[in-house]
Amino acid sequence: MANDKVQLFEDRPIRTAWVEDEEEWYFSVVDVVGILTEQPDIDGARNYWKVLKNRLKEEGSQLVTNCNQLKMRSPKDGKRYNTDVANTEQLLRLIQSIPSKKAEPFKLWLAQVGRERIEEVIDPELTIERALETYAKKGYSREWINQRLQAIQVRKELTDEWDKRGVKKGVEYAILTDEITKAWSGMTTRQYKNFKGLKKENLRDNMSTLELVLNMLAEATTTEISKQKQPETFEESRMVAIEGGEAAGEARMAVEKRTGKPVITNKNAAQLQDLVTGLIETVNDKRDDQEEE
Repeated sequence: MANDKVQLFEDRPIRTAWVEDEEEWYFSVVDVVGILTEQPDIDGARNYWKVLKNRLKEEGSQLVTNCNQLKMRSPKDGKRYNTDVANTEQLLRLIQSIPSKKAEPFKLWLAQVGRERIEEVIDPELTIERALETYAKKGYSREWINQRLQAIQVRKELTDEWDKRGVKKGVEYAILTDEITKAWSGMTTRQYKNFKGLKKENLRDNMSTLELVLNMLAEATTTEISKQKQPETFEESRMVAIEGGEAAGEARMAVEKRTGKPVITNKNAAQLQDLVTGLIETVNDKRDDQEEE
């Protein structure tokens, strides 16, 4: 089973997948070729790899023969397609076939990726620390990051419960998530993303702190109800999901009644960060004015 993940090399994304059975990382060849050849877009990288692959085939290279494919998410439309991938050893051979000033830095990056995975298996807390660093680099506030990491844990507890109840990953997960989201927010996940002007982006990464908290409440409540009722069918799990979402929906209405403002905002991550930055600048300006007086 492969767990795919986008990793960064000098701010350039590389699609990767950790294959549990083999305990090995696989990397999108097109993404790596694009970086080594400094192609401006994926189409240029794809064309370069096509020509190089044909040349290597003619030379009888085992690299092309042993090249595998895994389903990875396309950066263009977000759908999953079979993509040429290579493990670390194969990539090192590929690097030798491409003259590039990025070759040595990329070799060091490969070694770092492998080492970090081993460290995370030994100490899972490192995964959380690295996620925190990634969000911080994107400009999220410390308070938001803490809530987001907690949301990840809450979601994991929910999916573990779903696994116990026989809920299937993929479509059934998506249906239950929709039921939870709709019950507390009044919108399906897709409608919620449209409301925020999102396409492929992660919805939770574009929630305000209060939205995150209510979504966590909905998922945590669903987990607890499921543990108590122990649903045996998908339909029973669906009803539990609605119950959990409704509990958070009641909390949302209570907050809105007391504050007089809607909890759900159409602002996405970039706009939310701009708002926070603006508030900080306003506070700093006032402080400077007071100091001058």
